[in-house]
Amino acid sequence: MTPPTPAIVTQNAVSPLPRWALLLLCIAYVVPGFVGRDPWKNADVTAFGYMLELAQGRTPWLSPLLGGMPPETEGLLPYWLGAWAVQMAPAWLSPEMAARIPFIALLVITLMATWYGVYYLARSPGAQPVAFAFGGEASPLDYARAIADGALLALIACLGLAQLSHEVTSYLAQLGCTALLFFAVAAMPHRSVAPAVALVLGMAGLTLSGAPALTALLGMGGALLALFAPAGNTDRRWRWAAVLAAATLAAAALAQGLDLWRWRVVGFDGGGKDWLSLARLLLWFGWPAWPLALWTLWRWRQQIFSRPGQRHLLLPLWFTLVSIGATITTQPADRALLLGLPALAALAAFALPTLRRSVGALIDWFTLLFFTASALAIWVIWIAMQTGVPAKPAANVAKLAPGFVPQFSALALLVAVAATVGWCGLAWWRASRNRAPIWKSLVLPAGGAALGWLLLMTLWLPLLDYARSYGPQVRSVVAALGPEPGCIQTVGLNRAQVAALQFHGQLSLQRAGLQDECQWLLVDSASWPASERMVRAELWEARATLPRPTDKNENLLLFRRAAPAR
Repeated sequence: MTPPTPAIVTQNAVSPLPRWALLLLCIAYVVPGFVGRDPWKNADVTAFGYMLELAQGRTPWLSPLLGGMPPETEGLLPYWLGAWAVQMAPAWLSPEMAARIPFIALLVITLMATWYGVYYLARSPGAQPVAFAFGGEASPLDYARAIADGALLALIACLGLAQLSHEVTSYLAQLGCTALLFFAVAAMPHRSVAPAVALVLGMAGLTLSGAPALTALLGMGGALLALFAPAGNTDRRWRWAAVLAAATLAAAALAQGLDLWRWRVVGFDGGGKDWLSLARLLLWFGWPAWPLALWTLWRWRQQIFSRPGQRHLLLPLWFTLVSIGATITTQPADRALLLGLPALAALAAFALPTLRRSVGALIDWFTLLFFTASALAIWVIWIAMQTGVPAKPAANVAKLAPGFVPQFSALALLVAVAATVGWCGLAWWRASRNRAPIWKSLVLPAGGAALGWLLLMTLWLPLLDYARSYGPQVRSVVAALGPEPGCIQTVGLNRAQVAALQFHGQLSLQRAGLQDECQWLLVDSASWPASERMVRAELWEARATLPRPTDKNENLLLFRRAAPAR
């Protein structure tokens, strides 16, 4: 027998979040970070470097190289998407912006798939609120929309989503495909065509993006849930379980055929430092969704272990556990945890019908204070950069980013002012009266996260570009080389450095030992003196040491040939 649901929700509590407000919030979150910035180190500029090499025909599509180095991840789909976008883009669109267009679509797909996935989960019989003796309980469709709105707000509010979801890397492709797979399994009892298409695209895309093991785990878990946590008739659940199992086997065969299987489990050094770092990551990355998710597991605990299983709880729980397991056992940990955020947001959404009023008020006040203080700090430091007042923040910026010259943009200022005014209006709306909708407790966290991200990507964008891109260092390299430097030999440069030098500086690079007629040698300081098999140090004379302004440990050494090439 299924235990009674803990959700007690009236019809008044499921009034929909206005679609225009939700759309405006999504636009304010998605667009900043994709528009107007340089590629950042390291994963962002590296991925873009491979895309540019492919688009310009300088490397094979099935085995791309950047500076003679293959990609660190086996999945090639993200590089192909960016390269195709660069090739098809009109001449007036910059290559870096063109490469971001497919990834903008992937982030939009992530948000949409999360909303619709939670919407269909909330329509499950076990997810429905308590039926009142004299009526007045929430209608199933309105309840599902309110829960889905809450899940989307929880996803946007997650602090770890902002930067990683705005990079042109395989991890954003994996996030979008994981969200598609989540939607496919969630919607199977209610739809046929859309889940089937999402299943094929999600599994194929996740495999081709370099995560075949994750595909297999999620697919087989979904097949078991279709059997043991049904939401339809027996024939339908067996059919969908078979479809999921077949799609998982097909994805595994695709990975085997393309040699994508890799053992990526890493150990710990035993000193405790890695565990502490992991704990900090788990604490802030999914905030504020994870406390709400834990509350869901507690309040719905009887339903989780009931028979038949409750798919609206077990499905997001399985996706979350797989992501956390990958976070603990693989590197990079934050990228693995990123893939679990849609499912974590789904779990958080089912806490909303069970929250006490005091808990909601605590969330509101904490969020209001945190994001208001953060926005105020961003504004004060921006004013200090522009005017020199207050003096201490201006001095700190000058110390941390030596050589940075502040830039003023009227458009950026206008957008930032509009966002700040919108935040003030949102805070006033939330505090002005006792709002009934169950999604109300996540409005301020989502709005605050969007505000902070937008302010950083407008007011602070020139500073962040200066600090996080290779542009300033590459410009100093180009200035030291002079006009028409010809080919340049390199030693010890990583993928990100090669990509930045080729993109920002339009330089022709050759690895040392492959081209002996180059008059210039560019070396990462950590790799000098180099092995004599690569270069003979006596043939070169030092010309310049070129640091990254914001990193004292990342220097490039420039040499000129001192003797004729042999």
